[in-house]
Amino acid sequence: MTRAPRPQLKPARPWFSSGPTAKPPGWRMQDLSSDLMGRNIRAPEVLARFDHAHALTRQVLEIPADHALCFLPASDTGAVEAALWNLLGERPVQVLAYDNFGQLWASDVRDHLGLEAEVISAPYGDLPDLARVRPDHDLVFAWNGTTSGVRVPDAAFIAPDRSGLAICDATSAAFCMPLDWGRLDVVTFSFQKALGGDAGIGALVLSPRAIARLDRYVPDRPIPKILRLRGSDGFDRKLATGAPINTYSILTLEDWIAALAWAHEIGGLEALIRRTRSNFEALSAWIGTTPWIDFLAHDPACRSETSVCLGFLDPKVATREFVGRFCALLAEQGVAFDIESHRAAPPGLRIWCGATVETADIAALGPWLDWAWSELTG
Repeated sequence: MTRAPRPQLKPARPWFSSGPTAKPPGWRMQDLSSDLMGRNIRAPEVLARFDHAHALTRQVLEIPADHALCFLPASDTGAVEAALWNLLGERPVQVLAYDNFGQLWASDVRDHLGLEAEVISAPYGDLPDLARVRPDHDLVFAWNGTTSGVRVPDAAFIAPDRSGLAICDATSAAFCMPLDWGRLDVVTFSFQKALGGDAGIGALVLSPRAIARLDRYVPDRPIPKILRLRGSDGFDRKLATGAPINTYSILTLEDWIAALAWAHEIGGLEALIRRTRSNFEALSAWIGTTPWIDFLAHDPACRSETSVCLGFLDPKVATREFVGRFCALLAEQGVAFDIESHRAAPPGLRIWCGATVETADIAALGPWLDWAWSELTG
């Protein structure tokens, strides 16, 4: 085997982690506003910044006017947990589990909430049978399986006239893929994913149907304060103004505002989706000419365009040990950081192609992957 030459061109921004993801191009710490550091979280000036972040989030993500947007602790995990603990129990539940987080949500619903959920699962690389989704059940699912590289192609499997709620973990999809708001009742995401914000704050979008559930349904379980969405008479509508439920990092908030401002400046949601697709297409072009690696997702219609998961085709090298050496070699060269697959997924690579990554860097990465393969197997 002829060894691949060492490439001359390196990715200018070698950050391909799937969370936290790459900062927006041009990001600098010194550009973040620091005037309010050390102020009380409920000082009028601080609350005004939360209100600004709230309005920008709605604008960039194109959230419908009749949907509520809440900021919650603990990133996307906190937002999903708040939805599960506050909303489930009124009717039967189904959970789609085709990656690590879908399996975690299924475990929470069954083992911690004590509900007899139907779990519709699939192995890594496949989608579950979406035809089994019932409109009279509440549904919990991830739009994009961050650890499996599999996504739902659209929301057509969710009935428009459903009586149950569709609760969607969209943390690796929001801002990068179109979301069908008419078929989703709860949408969660975090600051640390598609726009490269820092971790710690999650977001929860509630449709009028979800708000109505909160207004009428009182779960038969204690709910911790940091997950509580209800007040004494139903949905706590103060949360829908962007008001913090506890003490959040003001630095994280300012970082999120900067990311949203960048997204707005480049053209909003349409531009973010276009950048993501361009990155995915560049990586797909390299995969199509590379005989030793392929997508973990089998069906092209279901391949994630953000958290792209890849598997080595030779089973002798598809091991944690080999993947660790492969990724360490690239990190030593300063060309790709944090591209090892999730610890719960099959051994392989996971390359973030979201909107904050530059297509030129994805194109520059391919030859380095070839070089690393050649160095370790040649």
